[in-house]
Amino acid sequence: MKHPAAKPAALGEFGRIARYFAPLAAAAPGALGLTDDAALIDCSPGERLVVTVDAMVEGVHFLPDDPPDLVARKLVRVNLSDLAAMAARPVGYFLTTALPKSHGDDWLAGFAAGLAQDQAEFGITLLGGDSVSTPGPVTLTLTAFGRVPVGGEVRRAGARAGDLVFVSGTIGDGALGLDAAQGKLDGVLAPADIAFLADRYRLPRPRVGLGPRLSGLASAMMDISDGLAGDLGHICEVSGVSGVIEATRVPLSAAAAKLPDRLATVLTGGDDYELLFTAASDHQPAIQAAADTAGVPVAVIGRIEAGQGVCVRDAAGADIVLDGVGWRHF
Repeated sequence: MKHPAAKPAALGEFGRIARYFAPLAAAAPGALGLTDDAALIDCSPGERLVVTVDAMVEGVHFLPDDPPDLVARKLVRVNLSDLAAMAARPVGYFLTTALPKSHGDDWLAGFAAGLAQDQAEFGITLLGGDSVSTPGPVTLTLTAFGRVPVGGEVRRAGARAGDLVFVSGTIGDGALGLDAAQGKLDGVLAPADIAFLADRYRLPRPRVGLGPRLSGLASAMMDISDGLAGDLGHICEVSGVSGVIEATRVPLSAAAAKLPDRLATVLTGGDDYELLFTAASDHQPAIQAAADTAGVPVAVIGRIEAGQGVCVRDAAGADIVLDGVGWRHF
């Protein structure tokens, strides 16, 4: 009589750490093989550690059926984007996972593979973290560490009247990409454009090569996570100035340019993770040289003025009224 094959025993918390996460920490001596509850991080003389943390929740920041390797890579990249926005070079990260029991070893193996892929691409290592269970949804938190020379960091506060406003890359692809991933652009765009936009939503491109090169050039900087207009508003608020965005100068991808009726989404939607920064006009040649070296396009999209708030203007100089200026959790 044949008996059904026994199910393999569950790895358990420490087995999962040993199999999936300890290999990701092997290159960092300070991670101590993930056998301790803390890690050791060296900092060279004349440098500061830059620390940032972001959480992603299933159904809010990624779709329930998104592949686990892409979920992992997006989690890494949104944090590296924060480091780039302060002109820091990434070093490593801590990771906390809160997973339902339905997310077994196959899901975790794909997730760890995505982490490994981005560790290799960005030269970072896992340093530690925690893993817990939850009835759901999946909740992931990553704390990233970077290094910057003392005084070389670029903060949000620092924009001055007369500065130009710059962005890297193209704007609006993240928010339009969510629509694409949810099937809302089916029949509106060609399949290739839909695939491009969905990929931009699922896999941001943190500008880690450009951000550090803007140290000493940018007067204020942040990444665009909650929408262009709203995030420029954050810079203006802490800098005590106002901002003007010229809508016709905002760079668009070929796919986004085919959706002229979605200008509001482009200007207020989140998930772009491009750099938004201000700088004096006489720094423009050096900024362009830095962008060329990093292989990242930059564009001037407006200016900083005295006052407060942000306005968006069309080609005729008239104000464009937007319903809301960016993503808010609450």
